[in-house]
Amino acid sequence: MSGANLAKPATLGTDGVLIPRVWSAATLGLALVTVALAILVVVTHLPKGLGAVACVALAGLLGWYGITRRGAARMAGLAGAVLLLAGAIVLSITWGYVLEDLLLLAAAAATLAAARRAFKPRARLPQAQAPSHPVLFYNPKSGGGKAAKFHLAEEARRRGIEPIELTPGEDLEALVRTTVQGGADALAMAGGDGSQAIVAMVAAELDLPYACIPAGTRNHFALDLGVDRDDVVGALDAFVTGGERRVDLADVNGRVFVNNVSLGLYAEAVAQPGYREAKLHTLLEAVPDALGPDARAPSLHWRDAANDQSAAAILISNNAYRLGRALGSGTRPRLDQAVLGVTVLAPNVPGAGTSAHRLAMQQWTAPTFEIDADGPVAAGIDGESLQLSPPLMFRVRPGALRARIAPQHPGASPSALEPDTPWRVAQALVHNVLHGPETVGPR
Repeated sequence: MSGANLAKPATLGTDGVLIPRVWSAATLGLALVTVALAILVVVTHLPKGLGAVACVALAGLLGWYGITRRGAARMAGLAGAVLLLAGAIVLSITWGYVLEDLLLLAAAAATLAAARRAFKPRARLPQAQAPSHPVLFYNPKSGGGKAAKFHLAEEARRRGIEPIELTPGEDLEALVRTTVQGGADALAMAGGDGSQAIVAMVAAELDLPYACIPAGTRNHFALDLGVDRDDVVGALDAFVTGGERRVDLADVNGRVFVNNVSLGLYAEAVAQPGYREAKLHTLLEAVPDALGPDARAPSLHWRDAANDQSAAAILISNNAYRLGRALGSGTRPRLDQAVLGVTVLAPNVPGAGTSAHRLAMQQWTAPTFEIDADGPVAAGIDGESLQLSPPLMFRVRPGALRARIAPQHPGASPSALEPDTPWRVAQALVHNVLHGPETVGPR
């Protein structure tokens, strides 16, 4: 590591002791209210409420039937699902259950919101040495024109950062390398995650500090990195008074990505010419081919310790996503665990006890992963559609990137401190109330 890196390790905690204790106590109280309301709803809904529950369950089945079919069968399935959902609402109104249901939903939402506040992270990153010639590359069209909206170029100059605007068709990687040859000693990118990956790749290769400026549409990398996505201008302070942490990158066949690579169902839909104009329609049209009764055999293959496996859709991520959880779903708690996250969706996963055409999910982590295919593979790499030639070789690059983060930003993923099971959440909340939140590290 260079002299700009920090002698003290980064630690991870919350903002003080009192506030997390208050939010933890509030979460526990709201959870008890939610459980009480749930019991009340069950008791008052029986036996009439079973009709509404049955309508919702049948609506789910018919909805899945419609999605995996085409033509008249699809229309009939989706129409039936809508009618059954409407019937469930009518039954609830007729039997006077609406108020209880709304109160239960409100209590559950309030409990989750309080829990997120109780586990809101704050990374303690000792201040890093400010670079002498930092450069900001920005896409003026990204995020609906956020660069102009927030006057990023002017704000960058105020902080001693040279702004460089990207023009249509310009080779970003070549521009970044030329700028470094001209004396730039720190790199920032204001744009989508695909552009972030290019600048991060060069910064990692040359061991330069990098700052992610959340001026894209979704800013997934910024979220998991701990950059406040609502503070676009403040993110520039990463090169003024910011701290530094090492995070991983990953690549597929040598191409770096910061978030994930999607293969199969979703990637094939994104690759269709009409996707941007009709996203939902294009995605629905791809589902029957992968999951319908006449679905073609999956074309993506890999080998585990015992057998050859295949899947309709695969997501390979730079560190693992937390999926299917009430807290932190869709985020990566860590970006420094030196692993790839592998998520597989398949109509039938051997050994999982599922039947054909029923969607099942498996998740695991590995430092490397190899996928073979029958031909060129459609891939969505950090949201950009590409074609890759098999075999696809994935690997993680541990601690490759020196990420700078503004001191007022969290500096860690919103799920970094959130336990991954309800029981552990309850234990952590009780501990917070009785003893105060813990500080962990290094991160």
